[in-house]
Amino acid sequence: MPLVAGVDSSTQSCKVVVRDAESGALVRSGSAAHPEGTEVDPAAWWNALRTAIERAGGIDDVAAVSVAGQQHGMVCLSSSGDVVRPALLWNDTRSASAAATLVDDFGGPAAWADAVGSVPVASFTVAKLRWLAEHEPDSVARTAAVCLPHDYLTWRLRGDLDVSTLTTDRGDASGTGYYVPATGAYRQDLLTLGLGKSVALPAVLNPSDTAGRVGGDLAAADHPGAVLGAGTGDNMAAALGVGAEPGDVVVSIGTSGTAFAVADKPSADPLGLVAGFADATGRFLPLVCTLNAARVLDAAAHMLGVDHDRFAELALEAPPGADGLVLVPYLEGERTPNLPSATGALHGLRLANAAPAHQARAAVEGMLCGLADAVDALVAQGVRVDRVLLIGGGARSSAVRRIAPTVLGRPVLVPEPAEYVADGAARQAAWALTGTDTPPRWRLGSVEQMTADPTPGLRERYAEAREKILSRPE
Repeated sequence: MPLVAGVDSSTQSCKVVVRDAESGALVRSGSAAHPEGTEVDPAAWWNALRTAIERAGGIDDVAAVSVAGQQHGMVCLSSSGDVVRPALLWNDTRSASAAATLVDDFGGPAAWADAVGSVPVASFTVAKLRWLAEHEPDSVARTAAVCLPHDYLTWRLRGDLDVSTLTTDRGDASGTGYYVPATGAYRQDLLTLGLGKSVALPAVLNPSDTAGRVGGDLAAADHPGAVLGAGTGDNMAAALGVGAEPGDVVVSIGTSGTAFAVADKPSADPLGLVAGFADATGRFLPLVCTLNAARVLDAAAHMLGVDHDRFAELALEAPPGADGLVLVPYLEGERTPNLPSATGALHGLRLANAAPAHQARAAVEGMLCGLADAVDALVAQGVRVDRVLLIGGGARSSAVRRIAPTVLGRPVLVPEPAEYVADGAARQAAWALTGTDTPPRWRLGSVEQMTADPTPGLRERYAEAREKILSRPE
């Protein structure tokens, strides 16, 4: 059977998986690191993709490729296709004040939610464009087109570097702040409100459409290059990779934390907690994002001077609730709630809980409480929660898996570890090959079900600690 490749171009790295188009069976894979920082030259993504493809054994025998990329990143291109400045990534919070003034300029949060289904915060592309207009007018003058990370890589794979040929999909486009998921149209007035002028935007492809074929030196010499799928954003690809259906809420613990659900109807939260995104199947993906997720565990383990295995053991040695010790994990500011300048805080420290195990438990519980707040926000928007699927690098921690149901208050299903973003992109590539109405059905691997009683008082103590931060002036 034909092979397909899926790409996950994330904040930290690029991963490529090659799978059987019919069964989804993994054939081979490769990866390469991305540079650190919140702004990156897109050429680094391209170089990492080429390296990851090489480490995955190449794509000469692959029939189709799709790229999933980190959402929101601002890539500005000149009329000749040159990158104008390093891309601002989703986690670059310098655009926080620009987002606030942008929201006010259009009439407030409810007006934005009604217009595009989401209220811009620092992460959104439109807020980064407003920051650019305020701080780098020369860059704005040189900008002829704006695209997203996955759009840029799909464009480079095709090899036709004309900005008029840029493409995207409705899922990733829905995170820009100037695309309307409910109608499938751009709002050029909102783009202009952000950047101060109109520029070229990628054509929006349908989920199973093709974006051309792989060209340049990555195309095989003896046959046409692989078909290029539409690609999508990383969260949309993760939903596709894990096979999420209406009633599923996916909690993903990676560089960021996300809780999202597949829905048949668009959402519009005037409070701005839930982003009303589109998904990669033609439906919708209401989503809540937190800036602080797996790296909270990294930081806590580093502070305790232990590796991740020992950190998990420590967290499980402490009693549920950590004897009242609560961590509010806003180590990099926060997106939900919108507190870009916030810092983390440890509350309830006493002699009785001043121990490594309690600190480890508080870190896990605090991170999960932030995600539990995200699930609550989805429920408030009418999202049905039949089951919770826990994925991402953080889900590999035994402590996270076992503690999750005590915080989320629901049974938690943990699929076996996999590269679900890259897998979703590969599934989309297989879909582009068939052109059918629905994506191919691939069997999900083994699933572990975690159940436990909710920890009494934990969410309430966390809420009290969180409110102390919320009450501080930004």
